Parts: sequence; C-alpha cells; structure tokens
Amino acid sequence: MTDQPTTDPGVDVEPAVAGGPPPAMPPPAPLESRDRSRRQVGEKVIGGVLFAASAVSILTTVGIVLVLLVEAGGFFMEVSPWEFLTGTRWAPLFRDQSFGVLPLVAGSVLVAVGAALVALPVGLAAAVYLSEYAPERLRRVIKPALEILAGIPTVVYGYFALTFVTPIIRTFFPDANIFNAASASIVVGIMIIPMVSSLSEDAMRAVPDALREGAYALGATRYEVATRTVVPAALSGVVASFILAISRAIGETMAVTIAAGATPNMTLNPLESIQTMTAYIVQVSQGETPYGTLEYRTIFAVGLLLFLITLAMNVASNTILKRFREVYE
Repeated sequence: MTDQPTTDPGVDVEPAVAGGPPPAMPPPAPLESRDRSRRQVGEKVIGGVLFAASAVSILTTVGIVLVLLVEAGGFFMEVSPWEFLTGTRWAPLFRDQSFGVLPLVAGSVLVAVGAALVALPVGLAAAVYLSEYAPERLRRVIKPALEILAGIPTVVYGYFALTFVTPIIRTFFPDANIFNAASASIVVGIMIIPMVSSLSEDAMRAVPDALREGAYALGATRYEVATRTVVPAALSGVVASFILAISRAIGETMAVTIAAGATPNMTLNPLESIQTMTAYIVQVSQGETPYGTLEYRTIFAVGLLLFLITLAMNVASNTILKRFREVYE
C-alpha cells in the first residue's frame, strides 16, 4: 500500500509552482502605525507635564523674589539701606521709629549658632554610629526613630522649650529670663538633629567598601576607619547636611517665637530675651499693622535680607563642596 497525503476536504490547497515568484509580504497593518503615533503623542504629553512640574519651582522662586523686591523697594525709598543695615535699634512699630535691623540679625545668628553647637556634633556622632557601628537590625529601628523628631510640629517644640527646657536653665542660671535664646537654641538644635544624622549617614554609606577594606588591611581600627577614612571621603555630603541644618535653624519661626520672646536685643548673652527676623515677620503679619504702610513693608525688607543670607550660605556651601570633591574624586 502506498501512503496518500491527507488533506482537509474543507480547505483548498493551491499547489506550489516550482520556480515561481515568492509570495508577497502582507502590507503593514494600520493598527501598528496608529499605536506608534499614539505612543509619540503620549511621550510628548508626558514630557510637557514633566517640564511644567520642573518649571513650577523656578516660577515660584521668581515670583517670591519679585514680590520681595517690589515691596522692599517701596520700603527703601523711605528708609536708607545704610540705616537699615547698620542701625543698632529696631523699633518700627513705635512712635519714635528706628529701622536698624542688626538686633534681629544678631538674634537669628545667636539661635542658629546655639542650635549648631547642639545638633552638629550629636547628629554627626549618630551618623557615624548608624553607618559604621550599628547592626543592620538596630539601624532599621534607630534611624526612623530619629527621623520622627523632624515630624513633630514646631509649635510643640516651642511649648516644650517654655515649659521644660527653660525651668532647667533657670535652675542653673537664676538670672535667665523666662524667654531666652538658650532655650530656643536647644530645641531648634534638637529639631535639626535628624537632618544632620540622616543626610550624613546616607553620605557615609555611599562611600565604597574598598576604602574601608583598604584601611582595615593597613591595620586601622574601626574608630580610625570611621574618623580618618569614611568621614573625610563623605565630607561633601556631611558639609551639605551642616549647611542645610543651619539654614533651617535660621529660618525657624514658631519655636523661636515662643521660646525666645519678642524683644529686639543686640546681645550675645543667650540668657536674655531676643527677637529673630522670622519672629518679627510673624509679629507684624498678625493683622494689626495696616496694609501698605511703611511698618507693613518692613516685613518684606527683613524677608529680603533673610533670603539673601540663605542664598549666600548656599553659594558658600557649593564652593566648599566643589573644593572637597576635587580632593576626593
């Protein structure tokens, strides 16, 4: 018996012609071109949305600067910038007006320096421990616990300073005022510890393990590896955390307003009552000062000065970071 090819009787089979032309490829389906055009339109829409999102911060900054310049310009048309920057008496809301901003600047610097003395060493030590000493399981508990401090409302810090920190200070220094710069500095320092520790620890963990292993191979101890290898290698990130924390301390408002008082006082004594630039802005912004008056425009002049101080700190930090990057790259 010979095998016969089996075919489906319901299907017509066209015999292949030997030597004939190859079968033509089917034309591209119109659905593919439609999908391609849809993807291109989707990419353009996503690009536009992302550009708009990135432009929001720039436009917001430009708007803030324009408002500060316009309102502060009206203030400086009536008050000399030299008097504003060099005067040692700040009393714009009294009958005998004086517009020397140095007492407000001195109060802000006093609180920022005191907060730095509290936060920088404690935050850096916590970062070194979390990066080089703490087991991974313990690190997962300690780091979120530290970051909880950043989520506490600042007004709570203010009342904590007034009801807990200030009585302790007055126990050791009976002459201290109820509202004083030392209490405000301590609570602001506690407030910015998570910023220093978290950012510094991230910078230290980004240091390659090869540097640590090389130091251990040379006989260094864990402390020497942490302080002489890891911290110098991560110094750019550590300095950035310091600058960011100090900027936060200078711009802090509610805790300083509650704890330090509202007395423009050009002093370096942390036991006296002071007033910072942000606290004065809060005082005038409560609505008791008529809109458009010279007293009202003082808040924009003070705000512009605060903006310039923060900008100068950012420029200085970028310069320091570039110098350290040149050393360790």
